[in-house]
Amino acid sequence: MTESLFPDGATTHGRSARAPAVGARGMVASAHPFATRAGLEALQDGGNAIDAAVAVASTLNVVEPYMSGMAGIGVALIYIASENRTRVLNFSGNAPQAATPDIYDDVNVELGPLAPLVPGNIGGWMTMHSEYGKLDRKQLFRRAIEYAAEGVPLTPFNARTLSTLIEQIDQFPSSAAALELDRSNISTGAVLRQPFLAESLAAVAEGGMKEFYEGKLGDRLNEGHRAVGGIMTREELAEYRPYWQEPLSTSYRGLEVRVPPPNSSGFQIAETLNILDQFDLEDYGSVATIHTLMEAVFRAADDRAKYAGDPSMTDVPLDRLLSPEYAQEVARSIDSSRTSGVPAERWRRSRIDHPLVDVTKPYVSGLTTHFATADSEGNVVTITQTLGEAFGSKIAPEGTGLFLNNMCKWFDIDAGSGSPNLISGGREVDFCVSPVQLFDTSGPQPSIRMSIGTPGSYGILHTSAQMIHHAVDAGMNVQEAIEAPRFRFYDNGGLVLEDRFPKSLLADLASRGHKFEMLPPFHNAVGGGQGIQFTKHGTMLGGADPRRDGVALGY
Repeated sequence: MTESLFPDGATTHGRSARAPAVGARGMVASAHPFATRAGLEALQDGGNAIDAAVAVASTLNVVEPYMSGMAGIGVALIYIASENRTRVLNFSGNAPQAATPDIYDDVNVELGPLAPLVPGNIGGWMTMHSEYGKLDRKQLFRRAIEYAAEGVPLTPFNARTLSTLIEQIDQFPSSAAALELDRSNISTGAVLRQPFLAESLAAVAEGGMKEFYEGKLGDRLNEGHRAVGGIMTREELAEYRPYWQEPLSTSYRGLEVRVPPPNSSGFQIAETLNILDQFDLEDYGSVATIHTLMEAVFRAADDRAKYAGDPSMTDVPLDRLLSPEYAQEVARSIDSSRTSGVPAERWRRSRIDHPLVDVTKPYVSGLTTHFATADSEGNVVTITQTLGEAFGSKIAPEGTGLFLNNMCKWFDIDAGSGSPNLISGGREVDFCVSPVQLFDTSGPQPSIRMSIGTPGSYGILHTSAQMIHHAVDAGMNVQEAIEAPRFRFYDNGGLVLEDRFPKSLLADLASRGHKFEMLPPFHNAVGGGQGIQFTKHGTMLGGADPRRDGVALGY
């Protein structure tokens, strides 16, 4: 009997180990059950998808504090049904004005007070809420404040991450004070309390975005950061504002795909899909299909690395990269019998996904989170946000409980490299996060069919294209599309596959010149996707990734 990849009928749910969540009036999918429940409560209390997103985001700050939080950065796709449009909200921060390549090395660019960008997350949550939300802020922050003050029991993933990183965190006294837990027994079920974070969340619930950027919380945040050597000024914190953009779009198998524009790297997903659209990929799991997927990912990733950066400071040639002619040119260059190989590393990006010598051992890779919310009015919020890596810079300014991101790490710091993503004052980083929305355009106006996204550093851009392929080409529901086996590659040339690909397929890939290593069957190196699918029945399916703590709930 021939082995097949992720066979239909393998479980009582079709292909996936768990069923998709179902809902008719609303849906929430996030990386932690408490956050998903907080978002669902907001919907059930009469809120909309924007309200639910604020409840989810604030709760994620508590229950997975290493992934994201108020002092992180992110980007959102927000589909407003009454306006029949998707708006991009960019809250990806920027480098402090004092940031120059000469002050950074491979250690301080990711660990300590020089590593943070000006935070954007809380500005993003409050901006979308002030424009479209319905419920009071205090109601939306209620669960997050409660969980921070009273504590939350740790999941296995929580416990593993905390136990790995606690020594790094504890080297900074104010950071150590932010996390109250039994350090002698950090294990599943142990309770984590964050009383300073509870106070900061309550202050923002009361005073809004102004409290964080211009008020007393902003004062404490900036003073505490400057006290340990931070270079962000009080003025640039006060002046930061998220901003609205128009999405990029492309077509894949007749569906419209919307992604954020640069400084997001979402154009890599669009380019990958443009290339794949030149091929018939209906034979899911065949060596021809997997080989073509890999080759398209390799080519688009190399273009992203070559051009991506702050669009106000570097030219990203989107007209060419996303043109049908370019997709056809790249497709013609793909050899069906031989790999071109993982693209050569550019600008030493491999340092982002690998440990520093004697600094980050044991190693925990960059950590990010993705979530989605939808309501009965047809509004959909699709957000990816991050601290850069686990607990970001590891700096939580005194008395705030807020871990500052370390997204300066994602800049290049070699002044002679010629990189379009070289760090400089005020610059936006090449931001690998990219939420995605898919639309059916066959009717009189576009109707949303899927919200999808994932964490996973540069692998975000590989994983998202694969999940879309699973849903669109293989006809999987959103849970199946998320659970299906995946691959990714690293900038140092390493290609990895989850250990669910059939041995015969692996042999065929090797015969085409692919060199790879195997991951465990479900591994978060290939992301942790969450998504919502909108059916032709007018209902919703929610998908959440078992590779992390993902849970989807509908009603």
